[in-house]
Amino acid sequence: RSTMTEKTAEEHKELGNIAFAAKDYDLAIQHYSEAIKIDQTKHVFFSNRSACYAGKRDWETAASDAKECIRLDPTFVKGYYRLASAQIELKEWDAATSTIKQGLSVDENNPQLLKLMKTIKQVKKAEAHAATAARPTRAMDATMSNELAELQQQYIQTNREYNTVKANIVMAQREYKTDEITKAELEKLPQGNDAKMYRGIGKMFLLSSRDQVMDHLDKTIEAEKKREGELTQKLEYLERRIASQRSNMQELLSAK
Repeated sequence: RSTMTEKTAEEHKELGNIAFAAKDYDLAIQHYSEAIKIDQTKHVFFSNRSACYAGKRDWETAASDAKECIRLDPTFVKGYYRLASAQIELKEWDAATSTIKQGLSVDENNPQLLKLMKTIKQVKKAEAHAATAARPTRAMDATMSNELAELQQQYIQTNREYNTVKANIVMAQREYKTDEITKAELEKLPQGNDAKMYRGIGKMFLLSSRDQVMDHLDKTIEAEKKREGELTQKLEYLERRIASQRSNMQELLSAK
């Protein structure tokens, strides 16, 4: 018989948590799905699976699981956070705003939801600014008006890309900081400690030595910091691009 069906829902959840920590999202989804098959009333199973789909950038499915999580437990604030995060990635600004407000009605000072609301306000402000800057005057001819409208769309798109990159930088920082905390805890163990340690490799977990786990963490931290650096460079480029696009719109408006 398959060992997958012999485990309890909670056992599948714990195995899913281990796989998620190792960023093996497919395996984690498999375990959370098995847990849901056994018990469809646990909101946490859907919340955790939603996080896995978010890790795979499958925002539609992440949103679907988050909605089911909220349906099962409307007081679980993290469900609102997961849904709003997916809706923001899908550029569903109004839906995300509504979700955040519902979550804040449960916990009005939730820092994660307040941060998401701030992100949405920044995006909308940028779009409103672009729309105002690109509004054609009576003196503009059709060609100039079309050119300004095109610049407006480019400006809005660049601002959206800028906010996405900012979010990805935060994600990369969170990943390597988590690994650094794990590494610091392992460093407290004495050399030669023979405690069993596992690390994720694909869809499997390999029994590893302390040194092997430490080496794996070092490589992961290095990779995430490199990704952070690359994203930071892209963010700086987008900042220059936004400034240039804003300047171009202002010049076009002044050249009546």
